[in-house]
Amino acid sequence: MRNVTILCLLYGTLTLGIVSVLLYVRFHRDHESSWQKKPQEPATIWKLDKKLQQQAIRGSGQIPRAERPNKDEAKKPKPFLALGENFNYTDPEFIHGLSTYGLNTIISKSLGNQRNVPDTRDKMCLKKHYPTRLPTASVVICFHNEEFNTLFRTVSSVMNLTPHQILEEIILVDDMSEFDDLKDKLDYHLEIFREKIKVIRTKKREGLIRARLIGAVRASGDVLVFLDSHCEVNRVWLEPLLAAIAKDRKMVVCPMLDSIDHMTLNLYPSPVVRGAFNWHLQFKWDTVFAYEMDGPEGPTTPIRSPAMSGGIFAINRHYFNEIGQYDKEMNLWGAENLELSLRIWMCGGQLFILPCSRVGHVDRHRMQNITQVIKALRYNNLRLVHVWLDEYKEQFFLQRPDLKSTPYGNISERVELRRRLGCKSFQWYLDTVFPELETLSEMKANNLHQ
Repeated sequence: MRNVTILCLLYGTLTLGIVSVLLYVRFHRDHESSWQKKPQEPATIWKLDKKLQQQAIRGSGQIPRAERPNKDEAKKPKPFLALGENFNYTDPEFIHGLSTYGLNTIISKSLGNQRNVPDTRDKMCLKKHYPTRLPTASVVICFHNEEFNTLFRTVSSVMNLTPHQILEEIILVDDMSEFDDLKDKLDYHLEIFREKIKVIRTKKREGLIRARLIGAVRASGDVLVFLDSHCEVNRVWLEPLLAAIAKDRKMVVCPMLDSIDHMTLNLYPSPVVRGAFNWHLQFKWDTVFAYEMDGPEGPTTPIRSPAMSGGIFAINRHYFNEIGQYDKEMNLWGAENLELSLRIWMCGGQLFILPCSRVGHVDRHRMQNITQVIKALRYNNLRLVHVWLDEYKEQFFLQRPDLKSTPYGNISERVELRRRLGCKSFQWYLDTVFPELETLSEMKANNLHQ
């Protein structure tokens, strides 16, 4: 009887999963069809329309897309592959790929191990020149059960579009992947990059945060560059990052992230945006106003950013160690980007996004391990709140009163790190870096005056 019950539960879970994927695909297809019926102006990969820059981009960590440029600018690049009306959304291979990897594996396989992506930089970036002598970079890429072709395109794009004299190494950290093609098959294909690749495999599941620390310890380049395992770098992507850090070792820099659609794998250029967050500690993309780019550098001006989006940034290796790396007690992933962002600003560093450095990132839609991720995010957020928000932690608990008595582990080491580094208060951060983050009382007052 017990075995029958277990089998029923397993089949029920499997059926529910398949139905969820089919409903999601149906929704996406209907949404895509309705979008395609609307008249669209050609998109540009060169320059942003000022009207777009004035729109606030809020409510999501998903990379925004530039969709309304000037008519007289460059034509929108043709998509690599279109799904079309004949695409079989009920194909078991498609459903399995989407539920397992969060992207269309059929198209990913057809693209293969490498491809050319459009140059999404503003044309003013093409006139920029960088020093011939730059620091060297160790590129750290961590992965867990990543789709093989997506991972390999990430690696090959770095190898093919990075001058070898500034690329010290690529460090791949396999965080206990379970799929066979990420073992011997991956090692075999990486042989062509043998001189530049190090592969590290963890002995237990560490999560993104600790896996990155494992990779950073093995790095020997002057600069650590962290990349996600589902992205593709663009032309002259690394030189702007290294040049900025060469001028100021306490400068932490991020590329502008272009969006790679998880269904079509088409790449869409992002408008110039900065990273922000709300009192839920949810990351958001925020507007960059036109006047901020009215100087001589125009749309190539480095963007002062209150926060980084997550996994893609460059930092001086020694400075990364000096300011305390990541909080290694955080679990899986989530909140580590905001915690590091606050620490950089409050402890004497600076955080900028460089529009002339472009990296495409797949907006995956994964449905696995949701419970674990939510649990880790709550735990990590609480560690951030109790170390860095000072009296403003009450703003977070007004949003999440259910978490006020939730355990968050021992933070004494991180509190001591903050004291030792002589970090400023969160009030200073609000006044100096992110005054747009209104408190709830200020929001209510502003609403009353409107």
